[in-house]
Amino acid sequence: MNYKLDDFAYDLPSELIAQKPPTLRHGSRLMCLDRQNQQIAHKQFADLPQLLSAGDVLIVNDTRVIPARLTARRSTGGIIDILLLHPDTSQRNRAHWLALATPLKRLKKGEELTVELNGTSYTITVQEIVFAEDGQKRLLLDLGAPENVYPLLSQVGYAPLPPYIHREHAENLRSNDLERYQTIFANSPGAVAAPTAGLHFSDELLSKLQSQGVEIGKVTLHVGTGTFKPITTSLTEHTIESEELSVPTSTVELVNKALVDKRRIIAVGTTSCRALETAGESGSLVPITSSKTSLYIQPGYQFKILSGLITNFHLSRSSLLVLVSAFAGHDLIMQAYKQAIEERYRFFSYGDAMLIT
Repeated sequence: MNYKLDDFAYDLPSELIAQKPPTLRHGSRLMCLDRQNQQIAHKQFADLPQLLSAGDVLIVNDTRVIPARLTARRSTGGIIDILLLHPDTSQRNRAHWLALATPLKRLKKGEELTVELNGTSYTITVQEIVFAEDGQKRLLLDLGAPENVYPLLSQVGYAPLPPYIHREHAENLRSNDLERYQTIFANSPGAVAAPTAGLHFSDELLSKLQSQGVEIGKVTLHVGTGTFKPITTSLTEHTIESEELSVPTSTVELVNKALVDKRRIIAVGTTSCRALETAGESGSLVPITSSKTSLYIQPGYQFKILSGLITNFHLSRSSLLVLVSAFAGHDLIMQAYKQAIEERYRFFSYGDAMLIT
């Protein structure tokens, strides 16, 4: 069937957009979709150990979200909101980062900006104003010596929460979001958005799963802002910005053995899904040391590796909703979203979860 963008549209009451995480990481609800029987069930995320079996393989994304949002002040007193995107790897002696900025209009090449919080102050410089692939203007910022970047961000940066989560720039909220907009698997810094399906896992729940024989493998996909990029063209013309990807040998061996044994391989999140399907294009996984993926999954895609998916509830008309529809089936997903709204599920990054098997 040839789907149109409006086939992935739904109306969401704004009060169902989760503005904060649950008190407990595993305290969210869990909607369960059975693709074979076309059935929908309502559980709690804490029930996951009862829904998985010994020998199941969970693949998680161990990317670490950097405190990529900065509030800078111009010498004129004007305030600039900055979202760092990724480093310019062509530079070695200076940390040059590509960034979004609002307002960008009057900024000039060479201009110095001050970033400060609680008495800590840094100066960063507008190195260049450039155009991205999508034609939008970006800043190229000089953040100083490369070894100083992460200490700088840890002291003055905010969690890069998506635009539908509304936050005052308050220190107590900053600390909480820096902790909770981060999975327990986070290890490799580089993401500017969280792999949100992983936010539901607590150390306690993970221990239960491992004690009953569920195996855990890791991939690294540094989530970029393209994850929130709306589809503005047709489904087939849409593209996804490339993101850095690594798949270690240990995960390759774990997944390939499970494939041979015909055991379930369940991706935690759409990023883990895209990592697995990129590395498993041939039907079995291959190691990826450092590469990029811009894999865009839409209905008609033939999954090579996945047999299950844990995911959050995604925005209307988004590439992520298109991806889960490709896996679960369009009609079942849209029926599930209708039920989720009727049952008052919480949506998006800090919201509830879905298990598709």
